[in-house]
Amino acid sequence: MAEAQPFLPYGRQQIDEDDIAAVARVLRSDWLTGGPAVDAFEAEFARIVAAPFAVACANGTAGLHLAALAARLGTGASAVVPAVTFLATANCLRYVGAEVVFADVDPASGLLTPETFEAALARARKQGAAPVKAVLPVHLGGQTCDLVAIAEIARREGAIVIEDACHAIGTSGVGPGAESEPVGACRNSAMAVFSFHPVKTVTSGEGGMVTTRDAELAARLRRLRSHGMTREADLFEIEAQGFGADGSPNPWYYEMAEMGFNYRLPDINCALGLSQLAKLPRFAERRRRLAARYDSLLARLAPVLRPVLRSQWCDPVLHLYAVLIDFAAAGISRGALMRALAARGIGSQVHYIPVHRQPYYRERYGTLALPGADAYYERCLSLPFFPAMTEADQDRVVEALDSILAGRA
Repeated sequence: MAEAQPFLPYGRQQIDEDDIAAVARVLRSDWLTGGPAVDAFEAEFARIVAAPFAVACANGTAGLHLAALAARLGTGASAVVPAVTFLATANCLRYVGAEVVFADVDPASGLLTPETFEAALARARKQGAAPVKAVLPVHLGGQTCDLVAIAEIARREGAIVIEDACHAIGTSGVGPGAESEPVGACRNSAMAVFSFHPVKTVTSGEGGMVTTRDAELAARLRRLRSHGMTREADLFEIEAQGFGADGSPNPWYYEMAEMGFNYRLPDINCALGLSQLAKLPRFAERRRRLAARYDSLLARLAPVLRPVLRSQWCDPVLHLYAVLIDFAAAGISRGALMRALAARGIGSQVHYIPVHRQPYYRERYGTLALPGADAYYERCLSLPFFPAMTEADQDRVVEALDSILAGRA
């Protein structure tokens, strides 16, 4: 009897012995949280993405929440979010009391475009929505939006740009004709938010990072991730409590000028993240090779199955390998295909159910017609894709797809 093949998930972390050793060193040190590994992780990430400031936090969702807080979004403001994204991109705005204006996306790539951004702004004005103070373009799957054009529209509207770059660690290129630069450099945005969840290109277990070029925003992000608290004497507002009779700051004293959160990232996680960052070039190259090989192998399944449209202006490090399938032409439902793949030990996933379809947002904003988002959602499927995959693993995925779809189209 043939031995069962290992299950292939849609994504998986790659942890090596040096990663384990890095975490063990922290566990043996005096600092498990709030220590030097945090500073080292932030400094190395800032260097890699060419940003002056990087602020580590508990996860990508916490990063988006901190960015919304740092941007002073709140009640009486709204922000544009593409409908095809994870829940957190929209939810971070509701956390601070701001409203969400959902934008349509390109049905072939799932990305926010300048045109769909403009259409969302026009709909917001027509419906009398709160003033749009921000836009959160999502670099879906690791591909960048046309950030240059989106930023120009945002400037015209008096809105800031907060990049949801949770999928785009290692990607470079932000728009047609723009000078290539790493995502996170923030030359066309106020902040960029990253995630280090285990299925991302590098992991810290859980974890997030917010990058910016603005020193004031960076300082505010740091305060907000730690209860809104400061121990900096020059920021004390109550002198009688903060300073002794000789004018020196009291060594125990701290102040909370505004509400913050405990969104710190422990040294344990930062040590893992720092170790993983050293492997980013290797992981990125492996992902590029796997993506190119998938492109070639899957060509025979066209036109029923095609890879998601690639942006011509970016050099992506794909977090997801997503395809678009004409399920009607294939004569099989997505659910049936996913179950058939799972029966062969192959995982798959849908990224994402458009957020405007969620019950909470339908109740709040009503039913929206976003045909691009709906068309993308109805066809998308993410296939197994992670650096430790072998060519044999890829062959197995493609052969399974070919077998299941054969004779149905």
